Amino acid sequence: MIAIVDYGVGNLFSLKSSMEAIGAETVVTGDAEALRKAEKIILPGVGAFEDAISKLRSTGLDAVIKEEASKSKPLMGICLGMQMLLDKSFEYGEYEGLGLIEGEVRCIDEVIPKDLKIPHIGWNALKFSGEKHEIFKYINEGDFVYFVHSFYGAKCQDATIATAEYGAELTAAVANRNVCGCQFHPEKSGDVGLKILKAFCEMEG
Repeated sequence: MIAIVDYGVGNLFSLKSSMEAIGAETVVTGDAEALRKAEKIILPGVGAFEDAISKLRSTGLDAVIKEEASKSKPLMGICLGMQMLLDKSFEYGEYEGLGLIEGEVRCIDEVIPKDLKIPHIGWNALKFSGEKHEIFKYINEGDFVYFVHSFYGAKCQDATIATAEYGAELTAAVANRNVCGCQFHPEKSGDVGLKILKAFCEMEG
């Protein structure tokens, strides 16, 4: 069983549908015991960092997620969920993240040319960083995935497993042992995204 964390942020229907499309037994839950019993956990997220991390902490699920990650249970963060895995965010203030992956969240306007639109919305090719990570085992470098974001993972070079070019090389995915995260939306990235989710489902703790 794979648990998708429901903490009141985002539409989880497309992600659950994608998991069902690859045959994964999935539950959308905000129950701590369900997360503990799950084989793997997916942390989604859309919207503002402060609101999302506050809601997650108000449920107490932040501690459960960190506890389960410390036991080597595979954990994937998606979009804002990936950003929350990092140490802190500077999105309209300064906020502490979950600290599971080294790095911080910064606005992309600090690094991209001024004539490019924010948010970054659209399909971009993945460029692998270092050895190909296991969540990419079914896809190729240069495959396209779908992004929607105004902020990105900065100072996380040691954990970066893929980048995408949008006027600058932006962090597309990160990993630290059993914890990984995608800035893009695999559930909105067609067959490539489904292959990434399938590979995550096969990760061993």
